[in-house]
Amino acid sequence: MNKLLKKALKITLPLCLGGFVLYWIYRDFDFSEVKGVLIHGTNWWWMILSLVFGILSHIVRGARWKQVLEPLGENPKTSDCINSIFVGYAANLVFPRIGEVSRCGILLKYDNISFAKSLGTVVTERLIDSVCIVLITAITFLLQMPIFIDFFQETGTKLHSLGHLFTSIWFYIILLCTIGVIIILIQLFRVFSISSRIKGVLKHLWEGIISLRGVKNKPLFTLYTIALWLCYFLHFYFTFYCFGFTEHLGILAALVMFVGGTFAVIVPTPNGAGPWHFAIITMMMLYGVNNIDAGIFALIVHGIQTFLVVLLGIYGWAALLLTNRKLK
Repeated sequence: MNKLLKKALKITLPLCLGGFVLYWIYRDFDFSEVKGVLIHGTNWWWMILSLVFGILSHIVRGARWKQVLEPLGENPKTSDCINSIFVGYAANLVFPRIGEVSRCGILLKYDNISFAKSLGTVVTERLIDSVCIVLITAITFLLQMPIFIDFFQETGTKLHSLGHLFTSIWFYIILLCTIGVIIILIQLFRVFSISSRIKGVLKHLWEGIISLRGVKNKPLFTLYTIALWLCYFLHFYFTFYCFGFTEHLGILAALVMFVGGTFAVIVPTPNGAGPWHFAIITMMMLYGVNNIDAGIFALIVHGIQTFLVVLLGIYGWAALLLTNRKLK
């Protein structure tokens, strides 16, 4: 019963956190305006182009993952790596961060790849991606420092005014999101602690982590990494041109919001729902977009991108079954 309760909480708590933040942001919102913009005010050609780069980002990540696995003597099919990425991102909508585990399980099932080794390579990937986002954030912060300072002030995080800090609802939203991140990190630590008790798992995990040293074509790995983050950025940036009230925003504004949104999706809610909206709306208003238009942008863009994740997950699951049907 306790196990069932824990599983239920792991699913419901992220949903409740995201739902609470969304409710607070959109509690007085007129959703009929969203329908009007969606039907008459959206340039779907730009949206399609944005979605193409969203798909490409998953494909590049799958190809890069295969490259990291090769030094360990593991050679899964490229299509399985890519389809497992599709399924993994969709799984994250149900239980945040479970996708990292599920894609390793898929390769174990269909390509007989060591689960511990593949999980180690996932850790390596995340370390590389963390370095990338830190570099992108540092560059963006230097280029747009006044905007970041304004963002902290608008969200009630002014260091010189503790009274304002504790009376701002945005402070409590950020606090709840931070607590959510801490909880998910504790859960991951417990999973690794339990796994380390199994003979040989820790060794294979470490082999996966250091697999980057054995990558044969490092320039290609670097190219994959650059292409991956470029696809992520263009996936977001091109959505600016979908609406008349955001098409004037430049690439620097896109970088600021991209960084804010990237950190927001770390919060364990389905696809960053809630925290992502909060970050994008707040930053967009700093660039002169009114709160209604910013809210419409966040709802439509996040909704369509999440729908794409669902579709890719269904496709990946079906493709895995069809391409590996001989294994039955």
